[in-house]
Amino acid sequence: MGVSNKNAQDNIQPKGTKKDLKKPLQVVHISKKETQQKSQKIQHDQITLQEETSKENIAIKPQLVKDASIKEIDDFNENTKALKSSQEDLRRPINFSEQNIDFQLERTVDEFDFDESAFLEALNENEPIGATGETITGKVIAVESDGLYVDIGGKAPGYMPKKESGLGVITNFKEKFSIGLEMEVLVIKEQNADGMVTVSARALILRQSWEKVSSSAKNGELIDVLINGFNRGGLTCDVDGLRGFIPRSQLEDGQDHQSIVGKTLKVAFLEVNPESRKLVLSEKKASLISKLSSLELGQLIEGEVLAVKQYGFFIDLGGASGLLHQSSLTNGSIRSLREIFREGEIIKALISEIDLEKGRIGLNTALLENSAGELIIDKQKVMLEATERALKTKALFNKKEQDK
Repeated sequence: MGVSNKNAQDNIQPKGTKKDLKKPLQVVHISKKETQQKSQKIQHDQITLQEETSKENIAIKPQLVKDASIKEIDDFNENTKALKSSQEDLRRPINFSEQNIDFQLERTVDEFDFDESAFLEALNENEPIGATGETITGKVIAVESDGLYVDIGGKAPGYMPKKESGLGVITNFKEKFSIGLEMEVLVIKEQNADGMVTVSARALILRQSWEKVSSSAKNGELIDVLINGFNRGGLTCDVDGLRGFIPRSQLEDGQDHQSIVGKTLKVAFLEVNPESRKLVLSEKKASLISKLSSLELGQLIEGEVLAVKQYGFFIDLGGASGLLHQSSLTNGSIRSLREIFREGEIIKALISEIDLEKGRIGLNTALLENSAGELIIDKQKVMLEATERALKTKALFNKKEQDK
């Protein structure tokens, strides 16, 4: 059984030095009322501070001081965000039902609209001027030593080399082509990358010369030419800027053709070919045409039978020859041409065709018959009465000439 010692707590001694045990304890007296007051003041100060801080944050946004590089980065980020936002708006389909807006598509006329006439007019304005072979009238705007420039109404002027300014050698080039001179030119080369075309006055003159000689040849006209050269085959001459050639066989006297150089001859056109630039003339044909020009349709002629061919007779008309074709011989049936006429026989016939271009005369004896085949049965009677019978057919040829 244990023994209770009431003074056991008192008997416990604290550890430490004796000096510490001897030091008296200090007691701090704290007033409960003061403690409560201080606590309330601290809480009040905290609430007041929080309210003032909140007001300052709402009223004034703090401004951050950034250097230039950071500001550029921020601007770039903001622009990128704006771009992405606009792209998303474009990709997102528009729903008009959600917007509840009456949307009406209406096309309005703007500056890019124009009618068909304006469209065609625009095409004409932009159409290149100066196709090869085109004839254009322009004005000289500049003259240089090697050529000149002509305003032809295009986006660029036409250029004419000096050698294309005319035929032959041109003296006083700048004096002949003064500024403002109006002239007609031919386009010989289409426009280059700068829109400039090459034009020629010489080519236009030559084209007009070919057109002129072609028309003269068709009409059987005769021209006078000056012989300016010769070779073994014949003579050469100039015809409106074109080089003409007269073969020795087409001369009235071709034995000493060199002596004709420098003289003038009357010639006719034997061959005219602009494509091959071939111009052949004939003095003999000119003599023939001179004789043919005195003849007329329906005229009764007398001549000698030169030759008998399968298709008819060639009749000498005194320097010219006419063809009496078998289809124009008689209205009857024949077995052989020689049973009617023979070579060297003198006959009478009517002129039924005159071709001055080819130098050909067509003859007819069938029109002298009073009945079909009369020429075969009684040739002498037809020939004796040919003059009287020719008068009856004159009206027929006059009507034929009027119908042309």
